[in-house]
Amino acid sequence: MEVLYVFPEPIPLPRARGVQVAHSVAALARAGVAVVFAYVPAGPGDPFRHYGIIRPDNIRLVPLGRGLPRPFAALRVRSNRLFLWRLARWLHAARRTGRAPQLIFARHLKAAHGLLKTFPGMPLIYEAHEVFGDTAPAGKQGVTRGMESFVTRSATVVIANSRATAERLRALYGVASEIPVVPNGVTLPGARSEKDWSQIGRAIVYAGSFFSWKGVQDLVTAAGELPGCRITLIGGSPEQIERLRPCVKPGGAEIVFLGHLSHEETLRQLGRACIAVLPNRAEPDSAFTCPIKLFEYMAAGCAVVATDLPSVREIIGAHDAAWAEPGNPSAIARAIHVLVKDADLARRMGERLHAIAGRYTWDARAARLKEIISGAVNARN
Repeated sequence: MEVLYVFPEPIPLPRARGVQVAHSVAALARAGVAVVFAYVPAGPGDPFRHYGIIRPDNIRLVPLGRGLPRPFAALRVRSNRLFLWRLARWLHAARRTGRAPQLIFARHLKAAHGLLKTFPGMPLIYEAHEVFGDTAPAGKQGVTRGMESFVTRSATVVIANSRATAERLRALYGVASEIPVVPNGVTLPGARSEKDWSQIGRAIVYAGSFFSWKGVQDLVTAAGELPGCRITLIGGSPEQIERLRPCVKPGGAEIVFLGHLSHEETLRQLGRACIAVLPNRAEPDSAFTCPIKLFEYMAAGCAVVATDLPSVREIIGAHDAAWAEPGNPSAIARAIHVLVKDADLARRMGERLHAIAGRYTWDARAARLKEIISGAVNARN
């Protein structure tokens, strides 16, 4: 069984979906699924090496550009349409020679839409990570919903990253078939770093992007109520960091901005951290997320401070985090304070979360995906 996994973005990618795709493809291959990985190369070399992944032999790389063909290649035009045009040419050629994969796997809505239109008889699994009909700008919502409706009705199988995503797709588009929920995953560390719980107040971390809905601004504001603490922020562009620096209140927690780090270095930082914060706001993007960083916090054995959102409650229970009201910096500060004042409580929480993370490995996820893929291929045979 061979699957064409389509990712029309550069790999490596300094975003969570880059981590998700690289690990998903590698785990599927380890599970015995041959994968043709069509992607945009971000540079020379093996795209998996950036993530510390040894690429299995049953992954076939198909690097495709997003730029104009010659003689116009010098023009700095980049478009997913050009990627899909090249992919369609490749797939037509593979079908003519009898070497086409048996199924397409796509997590990009436009890619899934284009491939379903071009290859209507080929099985396709669409992996939904949000409901674009809800999150698209108002001026594009109608077109986006039309596209999303077509994909959810035409795909062989639609899977979702969270219950909220699955339920909303069914409600919005009247999807009658089951939408399996397959959460994101994590790699458990081979050897966990020793944490210095006596310094818990100086070992607080946030890792991730700095988009508004991520709530980093709320965490920086909360830091003003945590004198004596130190909070390390991993991620954010230089421009985003400079916009946040004036928000740091004198006399509050020390804020350390590390900017973008490699995935490997980020995991090392989490290994040393005692408290990890997930301060997402109650915005549409948060409704559909399945945060990889939450799984990485858990795998690292960190105690977690999280804003109380259904997407997070899907993964961890009432006693598995110090919860805070979304969008409320004072509530976030209070939740952090609870753990700082009780290092033993935080340590036990971290141990419990590490154990829970064992249910969410990439390999466990791949085993579930393999079942779904096999069912989709067999249904068309």
